[in-house]
Amino acid sequence: MNSPSVLARPDVRFHASWVEAVAEYARDGSQQHGSGLWDFDPLDVRREFFPTIVEHLLRQGDPATVLPGNLVHSSYFWIVDGDEFVGYLALRHALTAWLLEEGGHIGFSVRPSRRRQGWAGRALAASLPEARALGLERVLVTCDEDNEGSRRTIEGGGGVYEDSRKGKRRYWIAVP
Repeated sequence: MNSPSVLARPDVRFHASWVEAVAEYARDGSQQHGSGLWDFDPLDVRREFFPTIVEHLLRQGDPATVLPGNLVHSSYFWIVDGDEFVGYLALRHALTAWLLEEGGHIGFSVRPSRRRQGWAGRALAASLPEARALGLERVLVTCDEDNEGSRRTIEGGGGVYEDSRKGKRRYWIAVP
């Protein structure tokens, strides 16, 4: 990884700053892309429930975990600055038809107060060795047509624009 404090596996030690980030996302009205929280109410931030969320996310990357037919194994990372939760990054191990069209291998988001500070770009770069470890030679990363920040992040990370489909710009990044 580019920096030891860019990506971390989900961990209960990040609970306090994760709660703050969830509140920021809610106030901002933005999506928590890359969070893997579709099975949970993202506003349920109870400390006693948090280990369940962490364990759920960690299991998603384990090939021995049986997933519903529409899901692929995904390694979830949290973008961190020391002990502060900054955002989410999901690295999907394979592509379904939908992921090929719209979702891609990598999804990410940065909490509103930490945007425009380079976190997404550093996290994207740090995820590429993880993709290589999964045997991926290139990864698909997508963003909404009107998401200028994500477009710049992906292009800055080596993304080569292929096309747009269903309102999503599609980029391929060679994995070093």
